[in-house]
Amino acid sequence: MTDDVAGKTRAQTLKALQASRRSAVAPFIVMDVMTAAARREAAGHSIIHLEVGEPGAATPRRVRDIVTKAMAGERIGYTPALGRPSLRARIARHYRDAHGLEIPAENVVATAGSSGAFILAFLALFDAGARVAISSPGYPPYQNIMQALGLEPVILETRAEDRHVVTAAMIETAHAQKPLDGVLLMSPANPSGTMLTDAALAAVCAACDRLGIAFISDEIYHGLTYERPAATALAFSRRALVVNSFSKYYCMTGWRIGWMIVPDELVRPIERLQQNLSISVPTLGQIGAEAAFEATAELEAIKAGYARNRAVLLDALPGIGLGDFHPADGAFYIYADIGRLTNDSRDFCARMLNEAGVATTPGLDFDRQRGHRTMRISFAGKESDIHEAVARLRTWLK
Repeated sequence: MTDDVAGKTRAQTLKALQASRRSAVAPFIVMDVMTAAARREAAGHSIIHLEVGEPGAATPRRVRDIVTKAMAGERIGYTPALGRPSLRARIARHYRDAHGLEIPAENVVATAGSSGAFILAFLALFDAGARVAISSPGYPPYQNIMQALGLEPVILETRAEDRHVVTAAMIETAHAQKPLDGVLLMSPANPSGTMLTDAALAAVCAACDRLGIAFISDEIYHGLTYERPAATALAFSRRALVVNSFSKYYCMTGWRIGWMIVPDELVRPIERLQQNLSISVPTLGQIGAEAAFEATAELEAIKAGYARNRAVLLDALPGIGLGDFHPADGAFYIYADIGRLTNDSRDFCARMLNEAGVATTPGLDFDRQRGHRTMRISFAGKESDIHEAVARLRTWLK
């Protein structure tokens, strides 16, 4: 082989290994914070973790016991692409018990966490170039997944004075400026913890139905509310596509099991996608998820711990200079404005980690335009950690 031929071959190989443009999405900053915190811990430093949106409690014992039994006695094979029939029926029953709604099991889809649900929903509902509205601040992977799939995220800027909620009027205005194909909202929300009222959610559903806009309701934090229960979008529209998960209330993040409730016309398209993308979601996770519905007493005790943590922070943060936030209606986050302390939330959170041993997430993860002056605090861990974090921050912020 001549030098010229060898050179061309090497150049072709290098070109073939270049990352695609669709992979050039923004990082999920909280994962970077987790990595930095883990390095500090490995180096012998004490770290209080308020960065990650993950329950600190173990998966309920009933779930673990059922799965252990399944591993000992059953063949663990594929399930139908849409999920185990018994799990789908149990999820449908959950909507009757919790919301008084009759949802056919045939409209339930088991997914690989809510993340898998979003990929399936976006592929089933939208072609490349579709315009889908999301809120800011909001959950970072929404925008990143859309961009990887060739969709156009349309950012709806919410205001702190309006509790960071999207209104039907905002959707109608955005649609009038340039037609929307879809809207995706989360209530209770990450990072703000605020929740749409029933009337506001009904108005959003009505606006989307009237304008012919697909509406995806992310209800992953249902079950984790502190003043009033959260309504499901299915109470107001059967055209809505609802996403939920066993990760948050059910303490099953690592099991990667979620679900969707989908309109009739999307069942078969989503089934085809699931068949080809993953065949089926993990069988053991599905078995455990079904058992999680029978672990209510343990799960409510865990939720009571979050409520205590929330109360500690609502009481203590204003006294240490971090009081500019809305009390969380649900989820397990406080989204604080730190503009009086810094104009660089990423640097501020890095210094907090290195100097005080408290890990939090900079607001830039949730709001690329205004997040330089905000940060998210998770209170999903142990109550003792919350008290220790407050003590450390009180000293650090003096």
